Amino acid sequence: MDVKALEKVALSVRALSMDAIERAASGHPGLPLGAAEAGALLFGEVLRHDPAAPEWPDRDRFVLSAGHGSMLLYALLHLAGYGGVSLEDIKNFRQPGSPAAGHPEYGLAGGIEATSGPLGQGLAMAVGMAVAESMLAARFNTGGRRIVDHRTWVLAGDGCLQEGVSGEASSLAGHFALGKLTVLYDSNRITIDGGTELAFTEDVGLRYEAYGWQVLRGSMYDFEALAALIEQARSETGKPSLIILESVIGKGAPHKENSAAAHGAPLGAEEVAAARKLLGIPAGEEGDFYAAPEARDYFKARRELWARRREEWEAEFAAWSAENPEGRREWDMFHSLRVQAAEMPVFAAGEKIATRAAGTRVLDALARSNGNLTGGSADLKGPNGVALPAGAGVYGAATPGGRYIHFGVREFAMAALCNGIQLHGGLRAFCATFLVFSDYLRGALRLSALMGQPVIYVFTHDSIYVGEDGPTHQPVEHLAGLRAIPNLRVLRPADAEECAEAWLMALERREGPTALILSRQNLPVFPKPAGWREAMRRGAYTVREPGGEPDLVLAATGSEVSLALEAAALAKGVRVRVLSVPDRGLFEGLSREEREALLPPGLRVVAAEAGSAQGWERWARPEDILSVDRFGESAPAARVAEDLGFTAGALAAMLERG
Repeated sequence: MDVKALEKVALSVRALSMDAIERAASGHPGLPLGAAEAGALLFGEVLRHDPAAPEWPDRDRFVLSAGHGSMLLYALLHLAGYGGVSLEDIKNFRQPGSPAAGHPEYGLAGGIEATSGPLGQGLAMAVGMAVAESMLAARFNTGGRRIVDHRTWVLAGDGCLQEGVSGEASSLAGHFALGKLTVLYDSNRITIDGGTELAFTEDVGLRYEAYGWQVLRGSMYDFEALAALIEQARSETGKPSLIILESVIGKGAPHKENSAAAHGAPLGAEEVAAARKLLGIPAGEEGDFYAAPEARDYFKARRELWARRREEWEAEFAAWSAENPEGRREWDMFHSLRVQAAEMPVFAAGEKIATRAAGTRVLDALARSNGNLTGGSADLKGPNGVALPAGAGVYGAATPGGRYIHFGVREFAMAALCNGIQLHGGLRAFCATFLVFSDYLRGALRLSALMGQPVIYVFTHDSIYVGEDGPTHQPVEHLAGLRAIPNLRVLRPADAEECAEAWLMALERREGPTALILSRQNLPVFPKPAGWREAMRRGAYTVREPGGEPDLVLAATGSEVSLALEAAALAKGVRVRVLSVPDRGLFEGLSREEREALLPPGLRVVAAEAGSAQGWERWARPEDILSVDRFGESAPAARVAEDLGFTAGALAAMLERG
């Protein structure tokens, strides 16, 4: 280990970070200045990676959970030789078109493994990555060859460890004994409002020991000692490791270091000049965006070593492929995300079955043919109906090849882990809970959409028909809230057949997440026209035509479609076309001609959905929307529906009144 070269790397990280933030007049200098040594050691000596092949499957993953310190990552990616982050990109930090965004954004450059702005979620996603590594290792490694054998590294700060999601995820990591996960904790004891003594006085080490982690302690600024701690973490194979590193926020800024002033604002020209003088960075223009020649030479030499290691893996992978042709085919299928054909269940017209129960049968069929489909629920396996086939097994410390994950009562961590599993590659992740608890995981669901990750969210117990559990468990505003998230596909199937098609749509989607909104109560399978599956994929289709031209169109989703069919049959003196609208977003994205074929201009539209009216005003007058814009009540489902006006008779009367 060349300590002098690593010191120059740390110096260069500080210089690039200060200047980028100063030029942008925006950013967080505290972490990159305070944790430059950890970054230098990780990227220079520790990580198994190759900047020339950032998608190498067996690379180590590094997640900057404290994403506000993004300049640390960009500076290291640039110095290490990742082609996606040039010096010009760094000079344009936080500007349009630059991959050096305000917080790390997945997909903008190689080496950015996750979008990690919201604190705590980066650590939680890293737990998911470590889970994925262990699953794939159990699946593909053979006695003689280990083609999946990498580690997951995290740099987290005080804020990350205060957020509840990191605690939920860390508890799971300890339970799963993820020995290849190491978190470096930048313990500078400063947050935006001031010292952590304002609100954070717990013993973090004792907490993590209780989670089942190995806890180590040291200084951020002793390379030799830090390397020894990292080696100790590597040696512990039965526990994840937390390395608590005492540090100084904004180190090197003489008047602002170790204070909240260094956290979230540029240092200012005078302080940058003073820091340059203290750190030995050239003054004036010569010091602008300075990177020490020794740092560049060091990484140039390291790139040759990294390339050789990656090439050695490629040779090992080729040998494994030759020895295991069926395994190689499966590997390629897993990593391509191609959906394998399944023997889908058949549902008979008139059969009454809850869409969550239909989903159980569909998931079973899909999981049998798609061996990379993995996931679980937040302690609701039975109620959500997300059991996997018996042969899939349960994931755990002793059974890493299992595919069903018991997340416990941890909705937020569950979703964040699924993001990490999906980001890792090779697996398709799903998770499940009650729709009302989508609130608990919304932050991670939003990141799924932002990162374009095709995580499948199964939300059951989708309406007031939850009944006796009452308003705390009866979702009202949740469909509207989910539809507000860009790039999230929200599918609310009306019966078992639509549920099967919705699952296929979710599994086939690659560019973002899908939320499946499923019923607790039984729903009848209704007759459908020819070509309905293709039509459903456009968001809406006609399930009932009246005799002659329609007087109005009744649009409904989910369980309300069967209600709409019943009401249309009851309504007197009015010809009603009924639409099933499983995905209002897809429907609204149709061309004008396609929409008008379903909703002819000038024709009255009535909408029915057991949730907030928000959004339906685009298609129907407020008085023509049957919705729930209040909290529900605790009573049997039929009585709740009656009290809230969700009966066929009430809807028929709405149709008749004109």
